[in-house]
Amino acid sequence: MPEKTVVVIGAGVAGLTTALLLSKCPGYKIIVAAKHMPGDYDIEYASPWAGANYMPVSIRGTEAAEWEKATWAPLEDLARNHPEAECEIHRREKDAGSATADWFAELLSPEPWFKDTVPDFRPLPKSSLGPGVDAGTVFTSVCINTAIYLPWLVSQCLKNGVTFKRAVFSHILEAAGPSVCPGKVDFVVNCTGLMASKLGGVNDKTVIAARGQIVVVRNEAGKMVDVSGTDDGDGEACYVMTRAAGGGTILGGCYQKGNWDSQVDPNLAIRIMKRAVELCPALTGGRGIEHLDIVRHGVGLRPVREGGVRIERERVGDLWLVHNYGAGGAGYQSSYGCAQAAIRLIQDAAGPQSRL
Repeated sequence: MPEKTVVVIGAGVAGLTTALLLSKCPGYKIIVAAKHMPGDYDIEYASPWAGANYMPVSIRGTEAAEWEKATWAPLEDLARNHPEAECEIHRREKDAGSATADWFAELLSPEPWFKDTVPDFRPLPKSSLGPGVDAGTVFTSVCINTAIYLPWLVSQCLKNGVTFKRAVFSHILEAAGPSVCPGKVDFVVNCTGLMASKLGGVNDKTVIAARGQIVVVRNEAGKMVDVSGTDDGDGEACYVMTRAAGGGTILGGCYQKGNWDSQVDPNLAIRIMKRAVELCPALTGGRGIEHLDIVRHGVGLRPVREGGVRIERERVGDLWLVHNYGAGGAGYQSSYGCAQAAIRLIQDAAGPQSRL
């Protein structure tokens, strides 16, 4: 059967994972075309800014939960030679109904669907909970160092023959044009994340930014911790997580839907650090935020899609469009499952091919 040409728009975790997994299947010529590539830092490019840990947030029984479940095994395998960390989830009853608690609804459940997926899931004893915390759970998780992981995905794609090109598109059909590939393009895979809201031919206005702000420090926490909410506002959150392989410890954060501001809010940064030190005294040995060794401040925009991730296929003339975008804050922890779902759509349309 003739080789099919596939152009993947977007070089974030969704686009790179889709390209990598498809490159393991015979019969495809793959081109990744994107405005931003690993190594870039831009407010339009969410993947480098992500916390990139595994804390499932999808509701039980949904396709999204299955995508997150399918992603655990490969992430665990990648992290096998790096220290894994215990992840503690703290629930305060007074946070019920807040934006953060709604975002983390499944994560906060005492019996979440992923309890049989991650290792060592168990309730936290009441005696170990801090003041104001009503209940908690703990499990073994991983936190990806995005500065290493994204280039690693590129390197694995290159090893499998994937081509990379810088490109800026005003319309999705331009990805099938001669500037990207002089021959016939059979599939365009749309992994544009937040930019799906502005890309011609897509213009998905259900995709909105959910602003996150973090502080990256050299201090070690010894574990990952997440709380159901804060006392500082509905759109603010508190989490601490150390990235693998010397990636620093991330202190967060916020979940500000509809906010596209790329600049660091210094007042929010102080609140983030104060909450983190209070939650995890090991960061500074019980001392104040002046003892945090700051690497940098960061702002990223989660590509949240109302109604969930879009993984769909549509036909435009003799060209197939396959969409894989809108994972919000779950981009890494659902990346393999979403990529596999998108690839099945490609394979079904392409006809008999070796399966993933």
